[in-house]
Amino acid sequence: MKNKIGTMILAAAAVAATGVFAKDDAEAALKARLPEIFAKAADHYRALDAAATPLMKGKVAKMVEGKSDLYVPHGWKDNVGRLDMRSIFWWTSGNFPGSLWYLYKATGDEFFKSRALAWTSILAPNAKVTTSHDFAYVMNCSFGNAKRILGTDRYDALLAETAETLAKRYDPRLGLIRSWGPIGDKKHFLVIPDNLMLLELLEVVSKMPGGDKRFDEMARSHADMTMKHHFRADGGARHVVDYDQKTLRVQEIRRGQGASCETAWARGQAWAMYGYTMMYRETGDKRYLDFACKLSDYAIGHPNMPSDGVPYWDFGAPGEERDSSAAAVMASALLELAGFVGGEKGAKYRAFAVKQLTTLSSPEYFSEGGEIGHFLLKHGVEHKPAGLKIDTPLDYGDYYYLEALLRLSK
Repeated sequence: MKNKIGTMILAAAAVAATGVFAKDDAEAALKARLPEIFAKAADHYRALDAAATPLMKGKVAKMVEGKSDLYVPHGWKDNVGRLDMRSIFWWTSGNFPGSLWYLYKATGDEFFKSRALAWTSILAPNAKVTTSHDFAYVMNCSFGNAKRILGTDRYDALLAETAETLAKRYDPRLGLIRSWGPIGDKKHFLVIPDNLMLLELLEVVSKMPGGDKRFDEMARSHADMTMKHHFRADGGARHVVDYDQKTLRVQEIRRGQGASCETAWARGQAWAMYGYTMMYRETGDKRYLDFACKLSDYAIGHPNMPSDGVPYWDFGAPGEERDSSAAAVMASALLELAGFVGGEKGAKYRAFAVKQLTTLSSPEYFSEGGEIGHFLLKHGVEHKPAGLKIDTPLDYGDYYYLEALLRLSK
């Protein structure tokens, strides 16, 4: 069995023995630790998979469309000391199998390929869901990664079906994809920056052999309209924007998961940094690159950004809980952005991402043993205003942490 960890350990040892380091000592030190970090992550996820597999099939729960008796691990319930299993229709159900795909890519261990295939396969019904936007995110993190990492077209038809379903939530008059609420809702048309994460699937499908170019047009239009209405002049993100479908204008701005309408919710800012960086990669449109830089400059230069790079759950809530998931998303976005920008600015973005990943890889954030059900990152915040999942592991935190480490390892 091919095992990349062993090769990486030998390479790291050679670097340490010769004293040959990259220009940036912090980055060199973190890269030298990557074999150890991936090995620990692999051990965690073997144990997590073993604990979750007997719980994959459970009591029937009504979620989104229809009902399902299939479940995926989402987090850890501290109060009862057990895994938090959610329906396959839960918005993050693609992150756990996505993390397994990343561990397969990092280690070459066939175990992770096998388990990623098993957990990915149960998510296929999401391709037909019309009552939420999240299903496209679920499918891209699972089947999308399967396509990318295996280099196969086996899942193209399913991903194309998902794009067709997502297109039903697109309003050509507004040029936007509806985030929340039923398609027929005439009173509200709610859009959140999280929606930017769906656009990658549209771009991927548009580029498939025989792909429909209207998906690219939808993605660009949504990105353009979000750029126009979702951010303040300083680059801070708003969370929820409600559009009037008669006047085609913004009728309300809501704080959503943020502290207020005038502050930036950290993970929402991170989604936007990631989304516009991805849109530049997929389209080559420099406007998206410039905007990704503006959003990133806001985040890393904010006076309330802690010195270790892990933001408070909202930039307007200094001294409150940190959000490790927001840091992981930011780090992944910044590493890709740095490669596009280059020069001194790119070096700044890369150095900040390295700082974030170094912090997340420390005992303060990286779990040991089964203290949080074998998830990797402690101290995530899902929805502070609603009192949901505060100071806890989150499946998407692990997913973007592993993605960022893989990007760093290139």
